Amino acid sequence: MDFGLNFFPVFTPDHKPAWQFYREVIALSRLAEEYGFEHVQTVEHYGTPYGGYSPDPVTLLSAIAARTKTIRVATGAVIPAFTHPLQLASKLVMLDNISEGRLDVGFGRAWLPQEFGWLGVSLDESRRRFNEGIEACRRLWSEQDVVFNGEFHSFGPVTLSPRPVQQSGPPVFVASASSPDSCAAAGKAGHHLQVVPTIVGHDVVVKMLAAYRAAWADAGHAKGAARIQLKYNCYLSQDREAALRRGEELENNHVVLMSEAAEGWARTQSDQYEGYDKLVHKAREYDFRKALANGKILAGTPSDVVAQLDTAREAFGDDLCISIQVNPGYTEYRDAEQTLRLFAEEVAPLFKPAER
Repeated sequence: MDFGLNFFPVFTPDHKPAWQFYREVIALSRLAEEYGFEHVQTVEHYGTPYGGYSPDPVTLLSAIAARTKTIRVATGAVIPAFTHPLQLASKLVMLDNISEGRLDVGFGRAWLPQEFGWLGVSLDESRRRFNEGIEACRRLWSEQDVVFNGEFHSFGPVTLSPRPVQQSGPPVFVASASSPDSCAAAGKAGHHLQVVPTIVGHDVVVKMLAAYRAAWADAGHAKGAARIQLKYNCYLSQDREAALRRGEELENNHVVLMSEAAEGWARTQSDQYEGYDKLVHKAREYDFRKALANGKILAGTPSDVVAQLDTAREAFGDDLCISIQVNPGYTEYRDAEQTLRLFAEEVAPLFKPAER
């Protein structure tokens, strides 16, 4: 089991200005590198307190890459539907060069109706744009004089400049919310996987990972080469009740702001997002203690979190990279640093690195 650091800002500007958040993210990234963490990653969202402080992961990750030397930088994820593939491939490969070959690229479909509306993209096209964007980026990274004729974009011949540091381009991850079929498609294509257990049930995650691993093996990809990231919010303290109080407060903040951002689903339907019209209602039924008992959050003392990770490992396998968020919501920097240090010193050493 490997460990990384995830940044998903969910709070309002009155809680923390953007410049302060970015400064804290860079400081936490440098500390994670000192502790030997595998990666840092961040999201792409627009216009709301739900992730809106990270509209361009590449910009933030470039700042992190310039201040670190060994830790990998990962998008978790960029949205092909919102950017021309030539632009997206170019700025990602620029980050690959800035980081000297430390980039992992997670691609996502996006899911908030207002983001699609603001950017003039149809929700119903999201999956096709997602697939086309990945294909175009991979070709631009690995080929020269690319001529691309897709449903949404046609261009070329063009040779991307600069060229990637990593041979054939950065490793590709696919972010999957809940669909075993999407995970199977990622495994068949030889992509790596990003999953957020918080938003789906334990049994669903088991099915998603089983479908992914089976498709990876059936396609003949190298055994043990698949990389699977699971993302968790993490609240740690030597005082269990203090960790749980902070966790409950910040998880409820997350649910409120996510629900507000997802209000568009009350007026929207798409066969590409089955069940999303019920998302706000489900979010409002959220219960922190139930979520903790169901393994959707890491919270408590270091020994509590070790037990929670042991449970995850038994259910989901040994070949995992756990990406923790130590500053969810409007977390004070001292609390985020304390969580990271406790995790790195008292939790991570009890787990062997994943074998690849």
